[in-house]
Amino acid sequence: MPDEPTVPLAPLAAPRPDAAPSPAAGGPARLRDLAGLIRSKNAGPFVLTIDLLFDGADTLRRVVGAAVVTPELVGRLYGVAAETVQVVEIPQAHALKVTLPRPAPAGDPGERDVAGGQQFGRLMDLEVP
Repeated sequence: MPDEPTVPLAPLAAPRPDAAPSPAAGGPARLRDLAGLIRSKNAGPFVLTIDLLFDGADTLRRVVGAAVVTPELVGRLYGVAAETVQVVEIPQAHALKVTLPRPAPAGDPGERDVAGGQQFGRLMDLEVP
């Protein structure tokens, strides 16, 4: 195989150019700017899980202390009863895990996101004081 040009990859930890000031700088910030990773996926055919991973314990404490990600808010955003939503803090991983029922079973006719990978978006612009 002939030598092919390679494309340099950006470092994984490169700061996002649109990122808000660091949490230590104070002031409100969007959840997307505070989390190092926000992702969603299936947790079986009837349940979604959304993972919010933060760069450190201070940022996790800031988000948890602001009580922004709650079962009530997630229920409103996703159109499910708050009683069916779980928000679990995982301090060792500097993470929050949100679990909620899928609007339709994975693979159901008319279901638009069979893997659940596009469901995190509604949380990204939540403002954290």
